[in-house]
Amino acid sequence: MDRTITRSGTYSGFLIHVARRRQQWRLLLLPLVGLAGIAYGLRLIDRSQLKAINLRLLVGQRFARAEIAPLAESYADKVVARGLHPAALEQIAADREAGYRLVLATASFHLYVDAIAKRLGIDDVLATQLDEPDGADHIHARLSGENCYGDAKFARIDGWMAANAITRDAAHIRAYSDHVSDHPMLRFADEAVATTPSRGLKRLAPTMGWQIVDWRGRK
Repeated sequence: MDRTITRSGTYSGFLIHVARRRQQWRLLLLPLVGLAGIAYGLRLIDRSQLKAINLRLLVGQRFARAEIAPLAESYADKVVARGLHPAALEQIAADREAGYRLVLATASFHLYVDAIAKRLGIDDVLATQLDEPDGADHIHARLSGENCYGDAKFARIDGWMAANAITRDAAHIRAYSDHVSDHPMLRFADEAVATTPSRGLKRLAPTMGWQIVDWRGRK
């Protein structure tokens, strides 16, 4: 989703959106968010730890779903209003018209991705999940399972297909991504499209025969 459908990443934007509308004092913790980013860059922590730390700093260790849900909805409105590639929306509409089942697989949190997907008419969502040990009432700032990224994302797709009794030979799969980390998913697809690709994916795509499109310039 991020930088494939959207113009930029949505994770940091969501955290700041929530902090501004819920507990503005948490914005004072942004320097600590920056330090966490440095720690990630130095490989002292992994992506999952980085995401959990930032969530804990800007949203909280534990928070009520009923309190966050309206903020997720308002953030989804913001993203859909001015944060999407128009060409991506055109492609979603074309694939829907062609009869494809639309699946959004992303490392972003279900917490707000579900709201964005609903507005786009996406059929199924595979996203990073957060721990909910208190049931549906409260969410904790730690991941439940793996970050839905790279090989873990592909495993989620494979598991989703099995759960829905979709065999590989009976499916025609068209996949879109902007990042080289999605190469397992792109290799798996019948049609792979590198959308406004990162440097690594831009190098890899021609060697794999994958289509390259740039969605940034279309209004």
